[in-house]
Amino acid sequence: MNLKLFFKAPKTVEALKPSAIGASIKSLTDESLDIAQTDIAIIGLTEDRGTEANLGVSEGADIIRDKFYRLKKSAVNYRIADLGNLQNGESLADTVARLREVCEFLFSIKVTPLIIGGTHDLSLGQYYAYESKKDLISVLNIDARLDVEHEGDANETFLSDLITHQPNYLFSYNHLAHQSYLVDAEALAALDKLYFEAVRLGDIREGVQKAEPIIRMANMCTFDISAIRSADAPANANAEPFGLTGEEACQIMWYAGMNEKMSSVSISEYNPTLDDQHEKTAAIIGTMLWYFVEGYYHRKDTGQFNSDQYTKYTVSFEGTEDTMTFYKSNRSEKWWMLVTYGEKHMDRAYLPCSYEDYTAATHGEFPDRWIRAQGKLI
Repeated sequence: MNLKLFFKAPKTVEALKPSAIGASIKSLTDESLDIAQTDIAIIGLTEDRGTEANLGVSEGADIIRDKFYRLKKSAVNYRIADLGNLQNGESLADTVARLREVCEFLFSIKVTPLIIGGTHDLSLGQYYAYESKKDLISVLNIDARLDVEHEGDANETFLSDLITHQPNYLFSYNHLAHQSYLVDAEALAALDKLYFEAVRLGDIREGVQKAEPIIRMANMCTFDISAIRSADAPANANAEPFGLTGEEACQIMWYAGMNEKMSSVSISEYNPTLDDQHEKTAAIIGTMLWYFVEGYYHRKDTGQFNSDQYTKYTVSFEGTEDTMTFYKSNRSEKWWMLVTYGEKHMDRAYLPCSYEDYTAATHGEFPDRWIRAQGKLI
């Protein structure tokens, strides 16, 4: 695939110091670049036809890129390419199709797309690319709202298209950091009937680590910055006074990077025309990218649950023949639980969980996450 046909060069980031992470990132115009030998490919989006309320997102990718590039390198060996900004199609649907095609190619060579800029509805192209993998996948969406409106801009309605897309390869959809007073209760009830999981902002307030198993379940992550409170991220027409802090957003991206299953990430809806004079929102997004990359290069778990890298625990339920099987990583100390069933795509799944899920089982309670997984299979 000739990627140069799809992309235009981004604005040059001037005066980078050798210690900056941007100094270790190769551009698409670099003759020494072998895209198949990279781990992560940055894709900038300048498409804004999916919104009327948040016009200005078309200029966001280059500003985010500038903030990210200037952050300091760590001791890891980066293999990152910046493909530039995807050229928009004649229509919004054409841009979605182009993003899909590029992501499909990157998946085929085992490179992780890291997508910045544009409107949230463009994550449809990111999702549609998974059809080529022919596997069931889990999607994580971080957003203050649930974009399932029956009418409105594309970035307010696209989620219905994602969930109902055919062929259906969506095993699980999980929503993080919604604010209950911004979400229709019927929409949340519909998710619950589908055995999808939604964790509201208030629950994350108790500790962002509560969201870690949900993040670890995902193959794809899409992050609308309206989920971050306006004091930290004002550059969005839908910014709210309450939301994730910048620190919590970075912690979520660290967890996403650490997730060995995570194969694509997008961060959308940054509108530089609404940012403050210091471009604070862009700085937060740049730092979120840094945390994702660092998490990616600190992955520990292999997923080989029958190896000596994991300890197996079997829990029996008194008075029944029922048992549950858990695995704990000896490297990261993270937990998984085994769900078995008969289905054409797989006959078992190792679902991320927490130590609290394990202790609940030892007290005779089936964890909610296990019940949801079983419910999807009925």
